[in-house]
Amino acid sequence: MLKDISIGKELSPVVKHITQEKINRYAQASGDFNPIHVDEDFAARTPLKGTIAHGMLILAYISEMMMVDFGEDWFSAGKLVVRFKEPARPGDIIVVSGRVSDIDNEGDISHVRCAVECSIKGGDVVITGSAEVKVKTKG
Repeated sequence: MLKDISIGKELSPVVKHITQEKINRYAQASGDFNPIHVDEDFAARTPLKGTIAHGMLILAYISEMMMVDFGEDWFSAGKLVVRFKEPARPGDIIVVSGRVSDIDNEGDISHVRCAVECSIKGGDVVITGSAEVKVKTKG
């Protein structure tokens, strides 16, 4: 649980190495076998020039970061609004980061908004957006 929630507080970063094996396992779990994700020969002939990770796989890493800092509060009352900017590919190292951008207090509940981002280490931003979580602040 994030201690001393305050505007500007950095969230615990998450770093993940994307591999084709992880993409294939996500396809198995989700049932999404779109060839842009799992068929390297097909994907090589597309404008993307190779396979890309499922967007929801990368979003799961944002959720992981939020769980680290907000625990059960994120699981029970978290919300994401994001924009996909670039694809993530096998070999990319994804860095998930965030910071508290706003806090609204209503009685014993704080509505905590965080700016979140996934980027390729040393490269492009993959996802930008915001996350909101309700945190019980008293009792």
